Formats: sequence, C-alpha cells, structure tokens
Amino acid sequence: MRSTTKRWRRRTLAVATSTLAAGAFLVAAHPQAGGAAPPAVPEVADQVPQLTEAGVTGGPASVSGGGTSTSADRSVCAPGAHWLRVRFTELSLRGNDSVTLTGSSAGSYTLTSRHWPGKAFHTRAFEGDCVRVSAALSDPASRFAIDAYQAGDRPLAAATTTVAAVGDVCGSSCNQTAPLIKNMNPQALILAGDNAYSSGTLSEYKNNYDPYYGQFKAITYPTPGNHEYNTSGASGYFDYFGARAGERGKGYYSFDVGDWHFVALNSNITRSTGSAQETWLKNDLAASTKPCTAAFFHHPRFSRGTHGDDSSVTPFFQALYNAKADLVVVGHDHNYQRYAPSRPDGTRDDANGVRELLIGTGGRGYYNFDQSSAAVQEAGNTNTFGVGKLTLSATDYRSDFVPVSGRTFTDTATGKCKKAVSSPAFSVGTTPSSVSVKPGGTASVTVNVGSTGGFTAATALSVSGLPSGVTGTISPSSVTPPANGTATATLTLTASATASGSAAATVTGTSGSTTQTAKVTVSVGTAGGEAFADDFETDKGWRLNAAGSDTATAGKWERGDPEQTTSTYSNQIKQRGDTTSGVNCLVTGRLAGSEYGVNDLDGGASSMASPAFTVPAGGKLTFSYTFAHGDNATSADYLRIRVVDGTTPTTVFEKTGSATEVAGVWQNATADLSSFAGRSVRLLVEAADASTASLWESAVDDIRVTA
Repeated sequence: MRSTTKRWRRRTLAVATSTLAAGAFLVAAHPQAGGAAPPAVPEVADQVPQLTEAGVTGGPASVSGGGTSTSADRSVCAPGAHWLRVRFTELSLRGNDSVTLTGSSAGSYTLTSRHWPGKAFHTRAFEGDCVRVSAALSDPASRFAIDAYQAGDRPLAAATTTVAAVGDVCGSSCNQTAPLIKNMNPQALILAGDNAYSSGTLSEYKNNYDPYYGQFKAITYPTPGNHEYNTSGASGYFDYFGARAGERGKGYYSFDVGDWHFVALNSNITRSTGSAQETWLKNDLAASTKPCTAAFFHHPRFSRGTHGDDSSVTPFFQALYNAKADLVVVGHDHNYQRYAPSRPDGTRDDANGVRELLIGTGGRGYYNFDQSSAAVQEAGNTNTFGVGKLTLSATDYRSDFVPVSGRTFTDTATGKCKKAVSSPAFSVGTTPSSVSVKPGGTASVTVNVGSTGGFTAATALSVSGLPSGVTGTISPSSVTPPANGTATATLTLTASATASGSAAATVTGTSGSTTQTAKVTVSVGTAGGEAFADDFETDKGWRLNAAGSDTATAGKWERGDPEQTTSTYSNQIKQRGDTTSGVNCLVTGRLAGSEYGVNDLDGGASSMASPAFTVPAGGKLTFSYTFAHGDNATSADYLRIRVVDGTTPTTVFEKTGSATEVAGVWQNATADLSSFAGRSVRLLVEAADASTASLWESAVDDIRVTA
C-alpha cells in the first residue's frame, strides 16, 4: 500500500501482469492489512453475489481438476488468516463424484452435483489459514475450478455482517427511518415490499423514495409489495432498481452475505406448489453451501395485524422449513411482530422452525393487532417506526428492532443457524501437506486439531503409513483444543540411513469413539544430497510472521508468481516478473502496482520461516535473490537471511539500502552453515522497509542446503 509520507517525485508505473497456469496449485497471497481492498480477481458472468464481512481480503488462487481419477489433495492458503472461503468458477460433477473442502483448523464440507450447477459461487468459510481440496472423480465429464479466495483477519466467530431490514417504507415518514440505516452502516439493506407509495410508479420512487433511501441504492436488495403492482407489471419498481430487482416479471433472486444465503421472493406472482418460482426456490436452497439461510418477501405467513395470516405463501414457508432455513423477513402489516420458530402450519418448533420477523415499520401509518394468528407471537408493537438490524455470523444471528428518534420500543432475539456446526466436533489438519526427509535426517509437520460446537475433549494423535525406514513421533501425543479454537502438536519424522520411497501417511486424532484423519505426503530424498530444498512451486510449509513480531503493513512476503513493475521515474525494473526456475518464488507483494510504490513492502519488517530441517556436515546454503529500491532507501532497509537454531537467530546473508536507485536483478549467493551441522534449524527470510518510508522490493528463489 502507498504511504503518504513517501518522497517520490513521480507515481506512474508501467505494469506487465502475469497469469496463472490452468490447473496449477497456488498458495494464495497473505491478506493485506487494515481492511484494504483485496487484489483484483476476474469477474465472472454468472455468479452468486457475495458480500463480505468487514476486514476481509483475498486474491487469486488456482486449483482445478477433472477426469476419471481421485486427484491428490491440494490447498489454498493465506498464511496468518483466521479463516478462508474459496470461489468456484466451475463445479460440474456427475453421478456420485464429489469435492471435499477441509479447513486446516476446523470445518469440512462435501460438494456434489446439486451445488450451483452452471454458476460461480463462494463456499462457506473454513477455519484456519488453508483449505484442503480433495476431489473424488470417476466420471470423465466431471470438472471443477477454483480461481479466488477470501480471507478473514479475525476469528470466524467474531466475523459478523450487518443487514438492515424494513418494509412498507415511503410513506410519509421514511425521512425518520433512513437515518437509522445510515447509522447502522450495513453491508446490505433488504426491503420487504411496498417501498414507494401509493402505487410504486417510477415518479413515486424518484420523488417519495429516492430523496431518503436513494443513498442506499448500491447496497439495496429489494422485493416488491402489492402497492408496486398497482402499476402494471410493477414497471416503476423494475425501472428504478434495474438488474438489482431480479429478472423483470419474476423479481426473485438470491445472494450471499458472509456465511448467510439470502433469498428474495415475489409474493405478488404465482407462488403455489409446483410453480416456477417455488421450484426455483427449492433448487436454489439445495444449491447453497452456506450454513445459514434467510428469505424476504412482502406478504406474511403469520400476522396479528389487519391483514392476518396469509396461507398463499405457505409453499414458500414449506420449502424454507424443509431446507432448514433460519429467518424470514416480511412486511404488509404496518407494525412490528416477532414470531417463535414455526412450522408452516404455525406450530412452534424451536429445533427446526423458521423465525418470522414482520417489520412493516418503514414509514407508512400504523395498523393495529386485530387478528389472531396460528403462530406464537413473541413480541410486537403498533406505534413505532423503526428498522430491523440483523447481526449475522457463520453460526448464529441477533435481530434488533431499532426505533426512530424519540421512541423507546426495542426488541432483541437471537438464534443458532440450523445447518451450522452445533454439536461438539473436531477436525485434524497438517501443515505442510507434503514434506521431504533425507536418509539419516529429520523433518517436522505441524498437526492442527480444531474445535467446533464447543468441543473441548482430549484428542490422542498418532501417525501411520510412513515410507520404509521412516518413523514418526507426535509431541504432545494428546492435545485438548479450546472451545471453537485450535491446538497444535509437532510430528517429527526421522529417516534411517536406508530409508526410501514415498507414501501418503495418515495422521489420526481420536477422542472417545470419534476419529478424524488428515493426510501428509512423506517422501524420502537421496542420501548425501540436499538436506532442504525449495523452488517454491509447491507449499513446503513456510510460515509468515512465525514469531508474531512483524510490523509490515503491506507488501508482505508471499509465495507466488511475481508481476513485473517498472518505474517511469528511473526506468528501472524494480520487481522482476520472472523467476530463476518455474513460475513461483518468495516475493514481497507479488502484484504489480497501479502507481509508484503500490504493492511494495511498507511499514516495517516482514518474515517467512521455513520448515525445520537438520543441517548436514559441511552444510552449505545456496539461493537466488533480487532486491531493488528507490533513491530514498536507507541502511535500515534490508533483505536478510538468518538461521534460527532453537530461538537464536544468526544472520548469514544481508543486503541493505542506500540513497541510490537500484534495479532488480537476479543474483546467486552462498552461505556457510557448517557451524550448525547436526542441528535442527529453520531459515528466516526477512525484508524491511524501516526508518523512513521508501520503495523496497525483494524476492528469493531456489533455496538449497547441501552437504
């Protein structure tokens, strides 16, 4: 990110971008700090819209598969993230073929042929900084492709979205309710119909609605009410909202907000069982991967107001109940009503029922409670304008009625999402998912045990299926994760001098009668050769900010395909667009900048720590590197490699900045590691834009430690 204190005379960049090879495996970039906009990912023509939680970042990824094989597990990672969701641009599964996604800390979900055929979509979120992708394909026509990810900078339980909800709006008093929405600053505003009185003409939308609610048009997701249909075909409604209102004449559509799936329905057109709209609704609900579901439309299934219960929308309610939906928001009666979770016939069902919120309080005159209802009304008010505030997480919701200024009635309700993990459970993951160990050497793998649903029991860990001559020890051998948190252990692999081969080993977690497993591919290298090597084409388990002391705010280290950045100030290439082998390397902010200094390292130091390895006798480190800076760099800026022995770091290579323009050029370097022979160490690759803000780019490739 650009710092406003930098002393650049020009800000223009000539940018050459790079593309990802089809079917390649990519560890995605680390999320940018401070809630900055994520790196651009391509738009797709037919996508389920996805609105994100605050602080979410992301970028491109590339995992795909197809054909008649069960492909090796691959992962999409954002080091340091608390959770990830990924975007599928293709999911065409035939028969019983499936793709299973598993979070490195917690959460797993299996996708089948019913999930969004023909549409791009974002999955639910998975806890941890990696999502493992496991495909079981037997039909040659089955295909899938992932092209992007979203990453959260806070625990999933704390990653909330806000949705404002109201119906029966303008009305003479929507000038009172509009400020409530502005103060909420929601990700979305849903409208439950009768938005512009009294006939929903285009002029009424422009003159009555737009002066107050037009400011929210970019985040508004509407449905029409019966007053919109006082104008033929609700033409004023469709003309005002355009594509956001759904297909003209239908007006039903869906979108996602965080881990919630929202369905907008049109209760003014045919809605009977077997109708086109009801069939679409059932298919849409079946396709969603989200753990939480809400629907909104105009006519209430249950109401004690003047209009009373409306059985004509029972097919909507039945489909939602069958799909384990959580909330319905409606209007029509000009008052506020909250109902207990109910079956379609109104019977209270706290386990599986759908809660209806009637929020017809946007600004049209009040209706009394003068009818009975088949359902149980838990709260109600007939003399207060206000707006519903929905605070939504991946597992639950809170609904608040927010009154207009000067009124005191409020109401609050909470609930759990029925398809979210609610019973105690745990998952097992490994980082990295593949590792190499030399004969006579050792290697380590981090084992993650994640808790969901409040799981807090002791979990015993074991490993099996290792290559010949390789033994594995997990320490500690039993861990107890905190509720909805993660516990870790270390799997140490030791290879004998005669070890050989490769195998997909299984790490098993056992708690009571429940077991969960994770795979890690263990390969034995050749004796007397490399103790550690990484060309960064696959994930070998490097960790961003492993010590938790990094201060960089942008342009942090990541593994990926760098994009060339050329300064028009000095006409020098600052960030190389190539690597010394393959397509990936370690690079500070791999994306090219849109102007001078964007996507370079900013704000301090960033570090990447390698997996542990044992240094052989006479150990020698070889690697390729490039660094570049502007004429405002200082000696406090650096590219550095250190060897961490236990907790003690030793610098073995360093390049510092100066007040002279330096272009990016790939160079080779060596370092003597013989003093660490027989020790289990990690490499720490560091870069810093310290002291005064300056332009700094660096990259490292083809690291090898040999005897």
